[in-house]
Amino acid sequence: MVVLSKIKAVILGLALSGSTSTLYVTTMAFQSPSSDHLPTYKDVAVAAAVLDGVAHHTPIETSQTLDEQLGVRCFIKCENMQKMGAFKFRGAYTAVNHYLNDDASKDLKGVLTYSSGNHAQAIALASTKTLGIPSTIIMPTDAPSLKLKATQEYGGNVVFYDRYTEVRDEVAQKVKATLPECTVFIPPYNHKYVIAGQGTVGKELIEDLQSKSIALDYLFVCVGGGGLISGISLAVKELSPNTVIIGVEPEAGNDAQQSLEKGEIVHIETPKTIADGAQTQHLGDLTFDIMQRNVSKIITVTDEQLIDEMKFFGERMKMIVEPTGCLALAGVRKLVGSGEIEKGANCGVIISGGNVDLERYCELISSTF
Repeated sequence: MVVLSKIKAVILGLALSGSTSTLYVTTMAFQSPSSDHLPTYKDVAVAAAVLDGVAHHTPIETSQTLDEQLGVRCFIKCENMQKMGAFKFRGAYTAVNHYLNDDASKDLKGVLTYSSGNHAQAIALASTKTLGIPSTIIMPTDAPSLKLKATQEYGGNVVFYDRYTEVRDEVAQKVKATLPECTVFIPPYNHKYVIAGQGTVGKELIEDLQSKSIALDYLFVCVGGGGLISGISLAVKELSPNTVIIGVEPEAGNDAQQSLEKGEIVHIETPKTIADGAQTQHLGDLTFDIMQRNVSKIITVTDEQLIDEMKFFGERMKMIVEPTGCLALAGVRKLVGSGEIEKGANCGVIISGGNVDLERYCELISSTF
């Protein structure tokens, strides 16, 4: 009841402010929502109310050393300090909470998803450990052991597949046929309420900085399936419309870059990269639509550049950050180096997560390419 009261207050406040956005309700089905049900900033604001007191309000860190190196001011949003170690908890909890409070889904019997790790942990934690709803997670056989172990410890029932020889949507269809009828499928990124939940990262960042009279010139966000950057962009374009949003992908998996350049969703083979959180084959229809409107450009960085940033975070900021979480800072360094980011600019940097096996972490930061 407390959460519902918060949501009603947020909707009323947005209505009084003149917002004309429409709230849509998705039906519980295996297929992702249609593009007619795109999330809006209102959905992000509602998600913030849902997550208040549930998700961590993560800190914004700075580094004088980094600013001096680059000649810009970096404001680093640390989602590696979020519950289960990544931003994914926000979207997972928002989506599961929606179905629990949706009259059409009141008999919810379970949650199904697929993920290489962070969304898997998020669904298991949000659905099973926090809300008591059984969760089934389809994970690749080469998923990081840390992420697999955490998913299982949070109560998720894991089903494996080979990401290089099997199509995970087909695997998910087969698995769903074995589950109770009232089981909802919540994909990692192409889902209205998942996107809205991820958007709260941007809402917090912009509002926290504005409270200190700081305006961002640029915001760098990692890109896998596009759930994080599309959600963040909804908040940023509402609260700080002049901020330029730049997505960063691994060089080996630049499907989002190709998609924005061609004006259509491009499908690629599963990329071979250390950034396991960005080993997606394509964007979703919802994330692509939002990114087309709100994201200025997508750039790519190499695995070697990601390792450099892992070392920087570890040595200078005393943080363990997974490879995918280093994409944004690697992107800043790349564009500063090319002269595309002017000196003195205020740059937002999103660390998406910090879930990496310590043995693998040590191997990577000790490697020589």
